[in-house]
Amino acid sequence: MPLDIEDYALIGDTKTAALVGNDGSIDWLCLPHFDSRACFAALLGSEHNGRWSLRPTSPILHVNRRYRPGTLVLETEFETEEGTVRLTECMPPRRGELEGVPDLVRIVEGISGEVPMTMSLIIRFDYGSTVPWVRRTGNALTAVGGPDGLCLRAPVKTRGEGQTTVANFSVAAGERVPFRLTWFPSHEPLPEPVDPFAEVESTEAWWLDWSDQCTYDGLFRDQVLASLVILKALTFAPTGSIVAAPTTSLPEHLGGVRNWDYRFCWLRDASLTLSALIDAGYSEEAKAWRKWLLRAVAGNPNQIRIMYGLSGERWLYEMEIPWLEGYRGSAPVRVGNAASEQFQLDVYGEIMDIAHQGLLAGIESEDIAGDIEPLLEAVMDFVRHNWRRPDMGIWEIRGEPRHFTHSKVMAWVAMDRAVKFAESMQLDARARFWRRLRNRIHRDVCQNGFDQEANTFVQYYGSDQVDASLLLIPIVGFLPADDPRVLGTIEAVQKRLCNGALVKRYETESEVDGLPPGDGHFLMCSFWLVDALAVSGQIDQASQNFEQLLAIRNDVGLMAEEYDPSTNHHLGNFPQAFSHIGLITSAQYLSRFSDASKDQSAAALESAD
Repeated sequence: MPLDIEDYALIGDTKTAALVGNDGSIDWLCLPHFDSRACFAALLGSEHNGRWSLRPTSPILHVNRRYRPGTLVLETEFETEEGTVRLTECMPPRRGELEGVPDLVRIVEGISGEVPMTMSLIIRFDYGSTVPWVRRTGNALTAVGGPDGLCLRAPVKTRGEGQTTVANFSVAAGERVPFRLTWFPSHEPLPEPVDPFAEVESTEAWWLDWSDQCTYDGLFRDQVLASLVILKALTFAPTGSIVAAPTTSLPEHLGGVRNWDYRFCWLRDASLTLSALIDAGYSEEAKAWRKWLLRAVAGNPNQIRIMYGLSGERWLYEMEIPWLEGYRGSAPVRVGNAASEQFQLDVYGEIMDIAHQGLLAGIESEDIAGDIEPLLEAVMDFVRHNWRRPDMGIWEIRGEPRHFTHSKVMAWVAMDRAVKFAESMQLDARARFWRRLRNRIHRDVCQNGFDQEANTFVQYYGSDQVDASLLLIPIVGFLPADDPRVLGTIEAVQKRLCNGALVKRYETESEVDGLPPGDGHFLMCSFWLVDALAVSGQIDQASQNFEQLLAIRNDVGLMAEEYDPSTNHHLGNFPQAFSHIGLITSAQYLSRFSDASKDQSAAALESAD
């Protein structure tokens, strides 16, 4: 049975990523890319669906894990009665001749005593279904199945046992035993061996060089940098796209059917990721994503998708994999995502918002009058003709489309950012036109999306339900943070969707999403509450909530999509970009408004004197 979700850590090379358990087992890995077919799929089934385990033979008394600061180089120490060993592992960024060759480096180092170790390598291509042909080629062990090949190089003797490659060895204090597992196209020669020790050091240097570019110096800097590293790990370097998570089908509710494939690039998620990266000084990722966006959405804006494949693929057909039982029995396991065909109005607001942020940050501003301007014109023309349509909303419901309030607010954001673009470029006629439409959308939302009696905005027009996405109303600038309607909405969300600092997206019992009820508390929404409290002047409560949310990260600072306070376990795909974006953004808001509070207090004292 797979571990608890929070017991995993991430290693990756900005093209794919692996989940490593605190028991030394890699239970999920897709090669060569995030969206490729998994060769280790034990996470969604059993060990017979593929895994790679390295661990002490005798019982483990204590486990301690950490990332080397500012990097994705993972160190795990196992303490046993015989002594202590350290497992250092990473996926080196692909460079030069190794550009297309993903590999995993794992080094077992003796810290004290002499510890007997065991290795178990179970390779199952095609999401745990294909048993490869394994043979020895010189000093390497190769496994081939269809188009995929894996090559294991290690200085230990291996043997086959029941379609599993195993090894037993001991490590004394001061000794180091390296393992390197490399993917290659099965029709091509084996990749040349490299020094695994040098690969670890170069990987650490690569990550440190990236981390050193961080310009954020506010509150919780260490936690922010750790989350920035995770966001960088979820970027797909060849194209500039950004995946929502490296996994598929980790359930939002154990035993439920809310199991989706997140190994794609959502325009919404990527826009918010880039916002966090830009604010921390990372402009290269923004430039790469903008180029990816232009390629992906090229053509008629009527055909813009809410998500795309890593290279801009539009068709992400959803299918179920029957031979995988799902994480702890949470079937079905899905590959692909049918939500890619949905109409979600809010993504147009996110596109315009990130384009506006790029302009403010001076990122490729020369492109505004070139390739970017026609795209934005097309987006705005589409919003002008379609903002009155019902949609599937930010939560990608699988029920009937609705006039979701958040979607209309984001249509307003699209128009608002268009006005700012026009004003910055002195396009007065355009600015006047878009300003009129912006005002019309604003009136529509305030008239139809607000419940006067309950003093709160509602989930969709005519509803009596609230939705955590309404917390974004002051964040995006739709209304001032001290507006009574905003304060009433924050209060309603706290009363109806909160468990302490944790916030649900909405009440799934309402059946608005067309799915059976059951959902965890959504971590991004929980950070949205921190933001809304901070901007509305409730800085002490915002800080308390933030501290509580920090406490639910796992031992290496990772967060899934959701959290279940009744079991204290993470739920949903892992690690989730949305959750780490939330942490970064909330830390930035707390820094900004804590400083503002101090400045106001100092000014008040000066006035009193």
